Amino acid sequence: MAKRTVRKNARPTVKAVERKALAAELPVGGVTAPASLITPQQRRRLERRSTFERITGNGTISALVMIVAAVAAVICANTPAFDAVHAFLQEPVAITFGPWNFSLSVELFVNDFLMAIFFLLVGIELKYEMTVGELRRPRQALLPMLAAVGGVVVPACIYGFINRGGAVYGWAIPMATDIAFALGVLSLLGSRVPPALKVFFSTLAIADDLLAIAAIALFYGHAPHLGWLAAAAVVTGLLVLLNVRRHFRLAPYLVLGLVLWLCLFQSGIHATLAGVILAFTIPARSDIVASELVGWLGAKLPELEDRFDDEAHILGQHDFTHAARGVERVVHRVTPPLQRLEHYIATPVNFLILPIFAFVNAQVRLVGVDPLSLVFDPVAIGVYAGMLLGKPLGIAGMTFLLVKTHVADLPTGVGMRHIVGVGILGGIGFTMSILIAGLAFTQIPAELLAAKTAILAGSVSAALIGLAYMRVACRKHAA
Repeated sequence: MAKRTVRKNARPTVKAVERKALAAELPVGGVTAPASLITPQQRRRLERRSTFERITGNGTISALVMIVAAVAAVICANTPAFDAVHAFLQEPVAITFGPWNFSLSVELFVNDFLMAIFFLLVGIELKYEMTVGELRRPRQALLPMLAAVGGVVVPACIYGFINRGGAVYGWAIPMATDIAFALGVLSLLGSRVPPALKVFFSTLAIADDLLAIAAIALFYGHAPHLGWLAAAAVVTGLLVLLNVRRHFRLAPYLVLGLVLWLCLFQSGIHATLAGVILAFTIPARSDIVASELVGWLGAKLPELEDRFDDEAHILGQHDFTHAARGVERVVHRVTPPLQRLEHYIATPVNFLILPIFAFVNAQVRLVGVDPLSLVFDPVAIGVYAGMLLGKPLGIAGMTFLLVKTHVADLPTGVGMRHIVGVGILGGIGFTMSILIAGLAFTQIPAELLAAKTAILAGSVSAALIGLAYMRVACRKHAA
């Protein structure tokens, strides 16, 4: 197809175009754009997308969606629909490649595969904090990280003491903090919360996640299969090699991540850890030297201007569209692969995977169960006391000790009353706690029921008490 010759004399001057654009700038999707750049229909579409992104980026809304899923699961579990749902969750999901067959139940698919994607998002957040966030400054992160240790050890000790000689294997259940829920509840207080307290709580929750991941890896796997474990090590080495060789396309990482998940699943190590390993091997650097980008774009603008004909149809302007595509490719590569992947999976994880996990695992069936035996079950008491008492005692106690011994200082504008509130909210352990309970009591349905009931009750209690307490504790800051 012949290329159309550009008629330069038919094009208005650059200054005229600039004056026209600046005269009618409109905010579109959070970015100021000239009204002449897009059509009204496109503008409305972008505005709708901007609204959608604001909704999906709101931690409070995503936490509410998960709460709705959990409530629906509890209601469903205590109706005649329970048998049908339970049967569906036990249905096998089979994948066949020739003579090779791989099968797992729907419930296992949710808990092991879909939750690996959730752990991938957690790993991305951890790597972000270790690269450019609070965890890259050890001294500043020291206080919340050590407070997280206190918030892990004390609940585990309370549970272990109550269940000594019994179901002590569930010691890690009350130690986990659900970041999505806890920060979602804290965000309900809005600007009344000191900014430094939000940073403190976020860092604490991230350190808490690291400890929970370590507990799952070390104590809640099966006897490892050395052959599959060696294969997982080889795949991990290949992922590291891709990173070292500066491969910035996501596809090879995701394919190897899938293979790594399979190897870990077969090895006896909990397969969700594949998500964390994958996150830490995906490049956090840009494929472009950002310091040279502005100059390069400035040099490209005259070329684009020279090739554009405002009287010709865009389909016929091959030189212009080819040059524009080259700019588009370069600009696309500015965003690091780690950040691109987070953008792709954050909404599906928060609004699809976590609600599905909540619905599948919050099936607490109380029909025919003696309420008193459930309330006085040592597992239920240990989990509930660990979450509601152990968390604030551990977090506030460790913080108080570190401040009084001058090992660390409280953040600006934050007092011990705020730390106590953070400790109470730290007792919200829904997602991680249910996951650990399922690993601890796989073969003991009665103890699993007691643990899940206590997790739901403890998380709701911690959220309500923590919210009420923080409203009072943050009044002084608001004034």
